[in-house]
Amino acid sequence: MLAIRMTRHGAKKRPFFHIVLADSRSPRDGRFIEKLGTYNPLLPREHEQRVTLDKERIAHWLKVGAQPSDRVAKFLAQAELMTPRERREQSKKPLPRAKAQERLKAAAAAADKEAAAS
Repeated sequence: MLAIRMTRHGAKKRPFFHIVLADSRSPRDGRFIEKLGTYNPLLPREHEQRVTLDKERIAHWLKVGAQPSDRVAKFLAQAELMTPRERREQSKKPLPRAKAQERLKAAAAAADKEAAAS
């Protein structure tokens, strides 16, 4: 399967990414088929060189069946090359368990009754 993803370049603590087309089985910074753009996260968001894309080639590879990574899909949606992906539901692990949530709701309801009575 073909993947459109980023490969990391640049010095330590100075990241710079190439957006490439690669076989999904190849390593992140390993062999790739074609370079499709760049991403420089150190530039401000409104700078035109922050994300550069070869739109014609990306459109071609998307038609062929290449799958973009989540971050690259976000860039492509901003460039109007594809529809934005739906955001995944956030994990519920940090939330209190069900009984604790019930106790919190009961405490909030009691506080509302006190405030209404005053």
